[in-house]
This record gives sequence, structure tokens and C-alpha cells, in this order.
Amino acid sequence: MPSIRSARVSNRRMLRNRSIRRSIRTYRTNAQRAFETGSLDESRTAAGLVTRVLDKAARKGVIHPNKAARLKSRIAKKLNSIVS
Repeated sequence: MPSIRSARVSNRRMLRNRSIRRSIRTYRTNAQRAFETGSLDESRTAAGLVTRVLDKAARKGVIHPNKAARLKSRIAKKLNSIVS
């Protein structure tokens, strides 16, 4: 354990952020698989979950808000390509 306070805080944040980033990747992968199967209901549900997780991560400062917007835009484009 680091003896410098800023290092301890940084370490705690890193551990918390790592799990949130991992869950973002998991939800994005699940959405991608739902898009590939072509099931509209599953795709909409997966896209909604990804959007919710990205918004929460951006709100908490885990990822930059612009990154969240970019990823949500890509998910929406894929979902719209399935719908139409």
C-alpha cells in the first residue's frame, strides 16, 4: 500500500473505475451479439442497457462525456440499421 495519500486515492479510483470500464465492455459486446442475431427486441434491450451504463459512467467521471456520446451514437446507428 502506498504511503502517499494521493497514491492511495489514485489506487482506489483505479480499482473502482476498472470494474465499471469492464462492465461497459461487457454490455457493448452483448449488444453487438444481439445486433448480429438480428432479434429486434433483444437489440433494443441491449442498446438501452449500454446507453444507461455509458451515461452513468460519464456522470461519475469514469469516462469522458464525449466518449460516452460517441459510443452511444455508434450503438444507435447499428440499431437503426437493423430496424430499417
